Amino acid sequence: MGIKFIKVSVIYFTIGVLLGMYMSMEHDYVLKGVHVHINLLGWASFALAGIIYYLFPKAGNHTLAKVHFWGANIGLPLMMGGLVTLLISGSEQATVFISLGTTLVVISTILFAYNVLMNVRVPVVTLKE
Repeated sequence: MGIKFIKVSVIYFTIGVLLGMYMSMEHDYVLKGVHVHINLLGWASFALAGIIYYLFPKAGNHTLAKVHFWGANIGLPLMMGGLVTLLISGSEQATVFISLGTTLVVISTILFAYNVLMNVRVPVVTLKE
């Protein structure tokens, strides 16, 4: 799962940078919260999770890693799409998507933390005489 997280993280990074460039060019920063969340959750957190999962295959190959990946990748776009809709149109119905997406992201983060705490260990080294 490590490589999948890293690859998806660069997609979020690209989206975040393009959104930042758009906001700067338009001098319109109403979507700054979206920009920040995409960069922090999508780029930084996914990249770090990918590195951890790559370095510690027991955690990366665990079912929790797969649930983390899909939960976060469904949740983040739902949350950000809802937030964009709320910020641009003021539609209160968008809060349903924000709530669903946020819940998926939080659950995925908790599963990631549990997976790391249970499965990331210092490798046991045996010395040959």
